[in-house]
This record gives sequence, structure tokens and C-alpha cells, in this order.
Amino acid sequence: MNYLEALSRRYSVKKFNNQIIPQETLHNILESGKLSASSLGLQPYKIIVVESEEMKQKLIPAFYNPSQISTCSHLVVIISKKTIEENYIHGYFNHISEVRETPLETLDPFKNSINQHINQKTQDEIFNWAEKQSYIVLANLMYAAAIENIDSCPMEGFRQDLIEEILNVHSETEKVTVTLALGYRSEEDHFQHMKKVRKPNEKLFKFI
Repeated sequence: MNYLEALSRRYSVKKFNNQIIPQETLHNILESGKLSASSLGLQPYKIIVVESEEMKQKLIPAFYNPSQISTCSHLVVIISKKTIEENYIHGYFNHISEVRETPLETLDPFKNSINQHINQKTQDEIFNWAEKQSYIVLANLMYAAAIENIDSCPMEGFRQDLIEEILNVHSETEKVTVTLALGYRSEEDHFQHMKKVRKPNEKLFKFI
């Protein structure tokens, strides 16, 4: 299946069939999220992968349309940072130094540039930026899932306070941005038989 066929087959599944995704396939999908483009390389988010049935059951009341949660294989929760602390940037550069085997001091110009950029932004601007980064991750995960023939459904319809309480999210410094249910579509989900509706090219694209 090529990527256009995979994306044409993809739709937001309303009900899965409870079948569990193989670990290797799940790993590949999550790696695609890890490899997402990220502004400044900071990856201002973290990802929780809910795989236990017990935790999925706990999360069901937090969602307005819980059928996906009760039937999916895994639930991916993307959490955005509200602030970029100095120690977060420091840890980022320590990691660069280790991975690239580069002396830490040679990275100072880049580090100073990032610090200056972050310090010029308000907390709201930082959070808005972080959420945009999180949606790039979401897109990569959905794309990889489609290529792996795994179905998905992105969801924002949840009770913020409840899901963050259940997942022990530190709401002062981070926020659940979006979730993604992964699994295999149920034969009972009639949405899979509907034609995909998108804008025609002449209304969507403008060549100049």
C-alpha cells in the first residue's frame, strides 16, 4: 500500500474491535512521533501511551465520546509544556553534547540564541508554540499508523481536569493537548464505508 492509498483508507474510527497492535508495529509508530520535526529541537511535550485495560477504563469517564477508548488497542496522550525552564534547556544541551560527542562549551552560541528566543516570549506564547509542536507529532503518528495499516482517531473531546488528574499531569507546567486512539476498526463502524469528503483541488490549492 502506498502512502496515498493509506491516507485515503484512513478515517477517524468511531469504534475499534479490541484487537491489540503488535509491539513492533506500535514501536514503529511511536518512533515516527519521536522523529517529528520540532522547532529548535526542544520537543516541548511528552507522550503517555496507555495500554493497560485498567487505565483505559479509568479514562473512559473523561471522554465525551468514550467508544474509542473502550475498544482501542492503545491511547496516545500528548502533553504540551506550558513553560520552558532553564534546566529543561540545560538538559537538552547536555543531551546534544552526549549524542553528538561534542564539547558542551561549543554549543554555547546555539544555547544563548535559544535562551534569548524563549525569554522574549510570554507564557501564553510559549504554550501556543508548544501545542503547535504537539500537533506535528500527532500528524506523524497518524501518518505512520496509516502506513502500518493501523487505524486511529484523534480526539480533543475530553474533560481537561479529569484526564489530567487521572494521569497525574502537573497542570501548572503542562497540559494535555490532544489524544490519539490506535487499533483496528470494528466491522460495526459504518463510517468506514462512507466516501472521504475533502475540498476539490481548485478550492484548496493556489499556485502563484
